[in-house]
Amino acid sequence: MDLIEKLKILSSAAKYDVTCSSSGSTGKRQKNGVGNTSINGICHSWTSDGRCISLLKVLFSNICIYDCAYCINRVSNNTKRATFKIDELVNLTVNFYKRNYIEGLFLSSAIFRNPDYTMEQMLRVIKKLRIEEKFNGYIHLKIIPGADLKLIKEAGLYADRLSVNIELPSEKSLKLLAPQKKKENIIKPMNFVGKNILSNIEERKKYKKVPLFSPAGQTTQLIVGASSESDFQILKLAEKMYKNIHLKRVYYSAFVPVTKDSRLPKTTPPLKRENRLYQADFLLRLYKFSVNEILNESEQFLDEDLDPKTTWALRNYQYFPLEITKASYEELLRVPGIGIKSARIIIKARKYSRISFEELKNIGVVLKRAKYFITCHGKYLENTPLSPERIREELTGKNKMPLFSYNFIER
Repeated sequence: MDLIEKLKILSSAAKYDVTCSSSGSTGKRQKNGVGNTSINGICHSWTSDGRCISLLKVLFSNICIYDCAYCINRVSNNTKRATFKIDELVNLTVNFYKRNYIEGLFLSSAIFRNPDYTMEQMLRVIKKLRIEEKFNGYIHLKIIPGADLKLIKEAGLYADRLSVNIELPSEKSLKLLAPQKKKENIIKPMNFVGKNILSNIEERKKYKKVPLFSPAGQTTQLIVGASSESDFQILKLAEKMYKNIHLKRVYYSAFVPVTKDSRLPKTTPPLKRENRLYQADFLLRLYKFSVNEILNESEQFLDEDLDPKTTWALRNYQYFPLEITKASYEELLRVPGIGIKSARIIIKARKYSRISFEELKNIGVVLKRAKYFITCHGKYLENTPLSPERIREELTGKNKMPLFSYNFIER
């Protein structure tokens, strides 16, 4: 099998991992021209300093000994199989990098032979890149669940980011859909990486020459909708991981039926559910919400029609309206339509000038949502205040009113 065929197979097999977002182009202006692009293997990701970079996203091998019901690479699935040689993947990465196609490598693998052997092969790739090829590009490496912790510790010295995919939100689902995988083989390396990242940060404060360990942190992926867990259960798990194992990010992936199995659901979850989970996740990580404020035992799924912050605000309407000229930074962050950046600008701007609704719009406040929850110098924007039920109707598209009209109603 030639290298191009391997690349097609192993990049296609990697596309269901959303810890990097895939993209590509099929542009061809002239036959056999220089710079023709291919959809194979290139994705974009964000580094720890906020840069968007392009990565070569591939599996080392799609030959797997496991038979997870939802996975395209499961051993019982009739698909083309391939495995890179160490030198093939190293040369491919270096050549792509020198041609400016990519700025780094995203490397994962199906589990062939056993977890330790697979992890060793991937480790050899990134060590050769760093030591022999002097490769300084970004490397995101997937940890193989069940691999020896010594291999994981060594991998953290060469990779910028490490990640272990949890995939299923509960042990019960793991036993049903991926019975060969064990919960402890997934959680143990995540805890290990989290502790090592924290200790490395502390050591580097004392000794600058201590080598970096996974400086861009660790992430994980959860599949949504392949099993029966609610949004409340999924977000509880995410919240726990953020607090306990120094996780940088949870990626949510709506279940895509790529295999046939009677244990899998017959319908796929709407992409809106994935989107709502990302919105709720932002509230957990950046807006200091707790899961119990967003959902609870009696309300286990996110609202399909409204984003989680708006749903929270309507449920807690007794805290509104907030006076925009007096509210604290933390209070402003709870207003639908006001983000972190706009809250900071409001706090700064109101020290020096009289703020108005027009200025709020220029700052970046989404007034079509925020107007129901704020006053500006004691005044509402037109047609407010309304009851939470009426606001919900307005925001979901029923009885819409114009966004801007400057006939304010006295509070």
